[in-house]
Amino acid sequence: MAYQLSAVVADVELLREQTAELDHAVLGELRQDFALLPITPQLVIELTGSLPDFATDDRSAARPFGLVLSTALVEVLTHWSQAGPVAYVEAEFGGGVGYQSAAVWLGGAPSWGPCFDDELSAPREHWPINGALSQLGVERGTWIDRFAELGLHLERSTEGWLAHGRRRLSADYWDELVEQWENQ
Repeated sequence: MAYQLSAVVADVELLREQTAELDHAVLGELRQDFALLPITPQLVIELTGSLPDFATDDRSAARPFGLVLSTALVEVLTHWSQAGPVAYVEAEFGGGVGYQSAAVWLGGAPSWGPCFDDELSAPREHWPINGALSQLGVERGTWIDRFAELGLHLERSTEGWLAHGRRRLSADYWDELVEQWENQ
């Protein structure tokens, strides 16, 4: 099963405050008081006033993201990071092939990354999204890694996260369903 994600991850209150007036912002609640903001073309237009640009070549360390982070979009993330750390994360993989990329802004400046990996052969804690989540302050828990600890595995696509957010589901919603099913 394939996985695809393009999102900003940050403290839930930070994202609520920064996106409250936006028509195309949909927050997906995660664990540990974090949230995920799916990045869609409509949201990029609303944030920057310009159409998003997408890379046409393969991802690499030199071009870690499929979404070209325009100067205007980076300015938005930089501004938001004055209130706390903000990560932009991307992932696309299926059948053992794909990539993860991530970058973090803090205090109005880039603070970590961008980090790119298309082999994902290192220990999971060194994968780009886990590295970014560590920078955000996500604590390790009982799940296999920070990615799963927050619940980023619960939806398989940016579109799935949009539906998740529109339904106002929490990351714990799925755990509660499993528990109900197990108790029946």
